[in-house]
Amino acid sequence: MPEVIKVKGLHKRYGKFEVLKGIDLSIQTSELIGYIGPNGAGKSTTIKVLCGLIPEFDGEVQVLGIDVRKDPLSLKKRIGYIPENAALYETLTPVEFLFFVSQLYELPTRPAKQKINELLRLFSLDAAKDKRMSAFSKGMRQKVLLISGLLHNPEVIFLDEPLSGLDANAVILVKEILTQLKQSGKTIFYSSHIMEVVEKLSDRILIIDQGLLIANSSFQELSQQATGSSLEQIFTQLTGQHEQVSVASEVVNIIRS
Repeated sequence: MPEVIKVKGLHKRYGKFEVLKGIDLSIQTSELIGYIGPNGAGKSTTIKVLCGLIPEFDGEVQVLGIDVRKDPLSLKKRIGYIPENAALYETLTPVEFLFFVSQLYELPTRPAKQKINELLRLFSLDAAKDKRMSAFSKGMRQKVLLISGLLHNPEVIFLDEPLSGLDANAVILVKEILTQLKQSGKTIFYSSHIMEVVEKLSDRILIIDQGLLIANSSFQELSQQATGSSLEQIFTQLTGQHEQVSVASEVVNIIRS
């Protein structure tokens, strides 16, 4: 299978703090990769480097054969990036914002407008498409972000907590969209704290802890390597986060005192 993402010796520092400590990755076409780790482990930093949003790093990073440091603009034309939070220009309506995005990607005007209206309808935003986004809920904003990241039919899709704020129906819809996009040949790099979704969707699961990759396998392989019937149990074992039960007991005891 063609190699879509290639990372060798990726290091990233913020001052004296080393966030990424030598990441090596190889991801092929049509893979759906789940990327998980504790808060502060380096997940979002990794994704921003892969998207060409952080040019200052050590190591080699190529996406779609493009050196992300040398030609980030060419890269951004071919990928989709859906973060947990992003500037939405809240004085705009969803239609205005998404049309602006379509022009950045140089999509033909008439088809782009039709596509935007159809996507807003399918994401249950039709009634709010001409309202200012300043009054939108977290879930409504996240739907607009999802549409903006998929509007130009990207070859590789990076998602950083994409289900944040979505209701149950929207979560089911996004899971199905990602599954069908993968089946159509898209490569998807998906970071989330929702272990159940990562477990069910991913071809491979990458676990990062303190800036290092500590696992890179399918769920079936991980479950054989580590004790646990769920990804949550495996994650707890591999990252050494065994104290949750005792901490929870302490919290409950303090609440009840």
